[in-house]
Amino acid sequence: MAKLTKKQKALHEKLGDNQKLYGVDEALSLLRELKSAKFDETVEVALNLGVDPRHADQMVRGMVTLPSGTGKDVKVAVFARGDKAEAAKAAGADRVGAEDLLEDMQAGNLDYGRVIATPDMMGLVGRLGKTLGPKGLMPNPKLGTVTPNVAEAVKAAKGGQIEFRVEKAGIIHGGIGKLSFPDTALRANFDAFVDAIIKAKPTGAKGKYLQKVALSSSMGPGLKIDVAQVHAG
Repeated sequence: MAKLTKKQKALHEKLGDNQKLYGVDEALSLLRELKSAKFDETVEVALNLGVDPRHADQMVRGMVTLPSGTGKDVKVAVFARGDKAEAAKAAGADRVGAEDLLEDMQAGNLDYGRVIATPDMMGLVGRLGKTLGPKGLMPNPKLGTVTPNVAEAVKAAKGGQIEFRVEKAGIIHGGIGKLSFPDTALRANFDAFVDAIIKAKPTGAKGKYLQKVALSSSMGPGLKIDVAQVHAG
């Protein structure tokens, strides 16, 4: 096992019992106190759900708008033509196009956090399935990223809307802001994220839905949250 640095030792001593369950506000304050990185770390929440996403009726996926924003500048690409393309540009899209955007993405330029398309462009966008799919960037009508109202979708992406999707082990991860955010802003984002996951509870979920919750920062420890203080699962 690697030797612990002085800072890490102090951190471990500060945490003491790693089985302790924290209140949400207490955990957020502690993460700030334990900050060790020189950059503005992202605060992340991890939820263990009582689902098996291999079954279609136990899949958990959707979008949630974080009221305090994400603290990140999300790069948005939009597939649209004519008036819709102009509307997307006016709304702040970083790149708007059709065949030219397709070729650019096929060449490997995929530095985007969100890809949006008007419904009539999906025949074209479908050619990028193997490119965008694995990155979770494929436009999807259920997530509001295939829409005639591209301007609204661009503003949502830029304004703190994030996607969530359960992984194989039944875990959902999400960034809910930066460590520099006030605790009240992080708490508002945490509550919005958890509420969205609870509302997205699938019909096939059996037993206790919300099983474990943890908060962490990019370089900090994972703090276990008392689920009873979060929501009845």
